[in-house]
Amino acid sequence: MSRSSSTATAPIWFAHERDRTWACASPSTAAMDFHRGLAGYAATPLVELPQLALELGVGHVFAKDESWRLGLPAFKALGASWAVHRALAELPSGGEQVEPVTVVTATDGNHGRAVARFARVLGHPSAIVVPPGVHPDAVRAIEDEGASVTLVEGTYDDAVAFASRLADDVDGILVQDTAWPGYEEIPGWIVEGYATLFAEVDEELAGQHFGQPDLIFVPAGVGSLLQGALSHYRGERSVPGTAVVSVEPLAAACIAPSLLAGRPVTVPTGRTIMTGLNCGTPSSLAWPYIAAGLDAAVAISDEEDLDAARDLATLGVVAGPCGAAGLAAARAALTGSGSEGRRRHLGVGPESTVILVITEGAAANPLPNDEQRVS
Repeated sequence: MSRSSSTATAPIWFAHERDRTWACASPSTAAMDFHRGLAGYAATPLVELPQLALELGVGHVFAKDESWRLGLPAFKALGASWAVHRALAELPSGGEQVEPVTVVTATDGNHGRAVARFARVLGHPSAIVVPPGVHPDAVRAIEDEGASVTLVEGTYDDAVAFASRLADDVDGILVQDTAWPGYEEIPGWIVEGYATLFAEVDEELAGQHFGQPDLIFVPAGVGSLLQGALSHYRGERSVPGTAVVSVEPLAAACIAPSLLAGRPVTVPTGRTIMTGLNCGTPSSLAWPYIAAGLDAAVAISDEEDLDAARDLATLGVVAGPCGAAGLAAARAALTGSGSEGRRRHLGVGPESTVILVITEGAAANPLPNDEQRVS
């Protein structure tokens, strides 16, 4: 495996002492039932990677490969399809009114494309707001879904604020994957949609005669997918024991500062190839789950992420930058100086089963070449 020896910035590890008595309601199965009824639905593959298990000193490593989900190259299709369906069904005419309604969202790429796709499938226009740094191919893919795209200056948080105002201006529906006080129902539906991914993990492991995973690495972004993982593995129907670790780029690492502060905080964001994770504020809806249920937060550099993506590709898992982040974080947590204490905190041993959530394929967010790396 190619491990970079020139990483400019060391990863950040934050061990969180979660409340081990805390449990939440397990996610409803309604979203999974809905997904199973969609044309083209299939559980995404759980790919075993024995070379990585050897490197990381664990029993098994599996990649949950979301590079092709419901015809789109990322897991976001799960949350967007369910949330758009639910939001339109809540309209007075059940989403079947003569006059279409504009579905609005802000995005770093994959969420916006998924919202645009399912709005179009249901016969409604979409308006997608994009901050700087999103790959031009990702913007074109959103436009190819028939969406109108507005590029705004500033951060992802600025784009979210713009999208919220735009939805009011056009009398549309905001389908945003982050929550704030007063806007939580639709983000909650998005989280419900993500529960399908983790239910599939458990079903696929059971099919290979495994129990629940011992450790799972989840790219965080605003925290909706992370909330999906925590609601699943801290749910009343789950067996306690799975450690959950959040993964962020160093350029936008808000989870650890929020845990330190005891509340969601906003951090300045920089440039990163992990554009889908370039979010400086945790979702208010996800925060109680993160505060009570998260085991650790890891922030990684672009260099480490690129190494991970290239190594995954040699093993047959073609991941985009956000998708490869879990492997970079696993290396930071489970190997190197101080790893004995980190492994002990996570309860990881030589027989443990580790899951890397590969949130996107390279088709969703192409990897830069060496000349295009973001410093």
